[in-house]
Amino acid sequence: MLVIVVENVPPRLRGRLAVWLLEARAGVYVGDLSKRVREMIWNQVVDGCEEGNAIMIWTTNTESGFDFLTHGKNRRMPVEMDGIKLVSFYPQQEGEGSDRNDKSNTPVPF
Repeated sequence: MLVIVVENVPPRLRGRLAVWLLEARAGVYVGDLSKRVREMIWNQVVDGCEEGNAIMIWTTNTESGFDFLTHGKNRRMPVEMDGIKLVSFYPQQEGEGSDRNDKSNTPVPF
């Protein structure tokens, strides 16, 4: 199983993803493809993402049963702890609905 979620990407990238995958919701693509095709699609996502962001999640033989890659500016960042990939959050910046004055880029544990 393969899932790709994109935000704020050009329509041409969304159209290209729709050729290979089913668009279950706006910006959410699912399918079951080989590793070679998955890597080819991810290269196209990285090349065509421009100012947007993307995440690709696929099933694999790991402790959690899946792995993922991210690309683009996003508050979430992958971190690895004890061999398991988790997601951490950068602190919200001023003007993003936060009362905090912390403007550092230090990840905040969940």
